[in-house]
Order: sequence, then structure tokens, then C-alpha cells
Amino acid sequence: MPDKPQVPAADQTLRILALLGRSRGPVAASSMATALGLPRSSVYHLLATMQEHGFVVHLPEQRRWGLGTAAAELAGGFNRQQPLARLGGPVAAALADRTGESTHIAMLTGRDVIYIVEERAPRRPALVTDVGVRLPAHLTATGRAMLAGVGAAQLRALYPDAASFSTRTERGPRSPRELRDVLREVRRIGYAFEDGEVTLGMRSVAVAVRDHTGWPIAAVAVTWSDDAERDADAMIAAVQDSADRLARRIG
Repeated sequence: MPDKPQVPAADQTLRILALLGRSRGPVAASSMATALGLPRSSVYHLLATMQEHGFVVHLPEQRRWGLGTAAAELAGGFNRQQPLARLGGPVAAALADRTGESTHIAMLTGRDVIYIVEERAPRRPALVTDVGVRLPAHLTATGRAMLAGVGAAQLRALYPDAASFSTRTERGPRSPRELRDVLREVRRIGYAFEDGEVTLGMRSVAVAVRDHTGWPIAAVAVTWSDDAERDADAMIAAVQDSADRLARRIG
């Protein structure tokens, strides 16, 4: 007999989304309840919450429910990440070999970055940038490298006020103006840098990877500890070369 889920509501929500994903069209709530063995009241409550977040839409004329735009965005994100991860893996591995430090590739999603590739160098400190991890974009080198390439209107929409900013180590920009200053410098020098803003004692440098339209589709970075004697200029050059290589690989 399978173990009971530790978070029943999350389990039920995912089962509903999976059922809708398998179905050929919209499904009635009563049919979902029957198919999944769930109380109708629970299904209606979960659907209402998912509707608020855009994962499902209600079709009142048909009395049925279908997948919403947020679910489509998840699928689109997966379709974008998979090819980039395949193409970026060898690039990150070569960068780790060249620098002797751990490397990663991330994508921008809202105000976060999500790490899609990580190559850990031997005998180097463990990082928080595992594949699938999300971190605030304004604190990370990869996030800043990509944010420097978005338009002013989108940046204002992402970071409208000071409440949009979080910290991990009490370092980093705390307001839209401070972030604009950081990104202005990134655009000027062509790469992004962070020092202890994600993890104290660690620093990173990143360069954006642009697609054929000029959009920052990803960023490549290398991270090293304060006590490692590294030539910063050499690290920057290595990351720039790797970003250029990945850009060529994605065409």
C-alpha cells in the first residue's frame, strides 16, 4: 500500500494538473474527482486556487476546466531549458577544466535565475547552485548579466519598488535605483560580478549568452572562494570565451 503524501493538497494539485495534461480537452470537475478518487469539494477548492495563479481556466459554457497559460509557460520553459542544458554541458565542463573552479549556466525566469547546468570542479567548495535551484536574479552574477540586457520597461515591471528586493547576506542592491546602477556598470564592462551576495566568502563572474535577436537567453558563470588565488582577468576572459562558444552552439 503506497505511503500517504506528506502534503496532501500539493499531491492532489499535481494529480489534477497531470490529469488535465493527459486529457484531449477540458474536463469537468466531477469527472476529475471520480477519476482521482478525491472529494468534489476539494477538487473545486484546488481548481479555484490554480485558476487564481493561471494554471487552469474555467469554461462556464461547457462546465469544464482546461490548462491555463501558466501551465503552458512551464512547458515552454522546459522546452527551452532542455536544449540549452544539452548544448551548455560541454561548455561548462570545458570552463571548469580551464579555470579549476565550479561553473554553471542559468536562465532568467521572472525575478529569479534557475540553474540548468552545473559542473563541479574537484576539491572545490560545494555551492548552492545545483541544477533546478532558483536564486534572486539581482543578487547573482548570472542574473545581473541577463538583467542588463532586458528593456527598461520590463526591468521596472520586475522591480517596481524596494519591496521587490531580498537579500541572503545583507549585501546587494536594495532599490530599483541601486539595481540600475549595478546594471549600468555591467553593460559598460561587458560582464557581471558578485562578491559574497549569494554566499559569504564566494564570488562569481558571469557573461550573458544572447540568441540571434540579441535577447539574453542564458548566462555562463564561474565561482571561486576568497581564499583561492585566482587571476580575475583570466577568469573573466575564460567566461567570456565560454559565453561566446555557447552562443555559437545555439546559433
